[in-house]
Amino acid sequence: MKLVVGLGNPGLEYDRTRHNVGFEVVDRLARRTVDASRSIARSRFSGSVLETDVATDSGSEKVMYLKPLMYMNRSGQSVAEALRFYKLVPAKDLFVVVDDIALPCGTIRIRPDGSSGGHNGLADIEEKLGTSAYARCRIGIDAPGQVPQKDYVLGKFRPDQQTLVESALELAVQACSTWMSSGVEAAMNRFNVRSSPRESSPLKASERRLPDAPGP
Repeated sequence: MKLVVGLGNPGLEYDRTRHNVGFEVVDRLARRTVDASRSIARSRFSGSVLETDVATDSGSEKVMYLKPLMYMNRSGQSVAEALRFYKLVPAKDLFVVVDDIALPCGTIRIRPDGSSGGHNGLADIEEKLGTSAYARCRIGIDAPGQVPQKDYVLGKFRPDQQTLVESALELAVQACSTWMSSGVEAAMNRFNVRSSPRESSPLKASERRLPDAPGP
């Protein structure tokens, strides 16, 4: 089994916000790959889950899509519960989709492992799993500029960002599909293209990290 996790915050007030692009990718992926007879999400592992079977290079494999229904900085509990239950190995069975203010809208980055980069959701997953060795897809949402970071990531995309992020969401869906069928190296080779001229300067981890609990 493979586990695809989209990070976000639960609740209608966070729907379609910058911090919830991970939820959006998992929702789109599920709509395209889950049979109608299995399309009702279940509540498991402190989250919302759907299961399906996907074609792979070696045949087929069961996949679970998971949206943790705890706030972002507690996402690790949900992910750890699912991995333990199915005895999955993070390095080969886990793929996490998350927003990144250090990347411009319209771009995505696939990595097989790495640091949290100051992202509270990834930091909590790393803490709960005891490892950062798991694949992740970062979706650029632009740097906040003069807007307070928490307000920015919990806000909705500006009209000038909407077309760009729509493209990135579609790329992320395709990247997830490639990872499921062919692995992280194939996904990296296909989707890690050069950045657009809009790419922001890299931010220090201290500049990217959102406030800890309570809140997103």
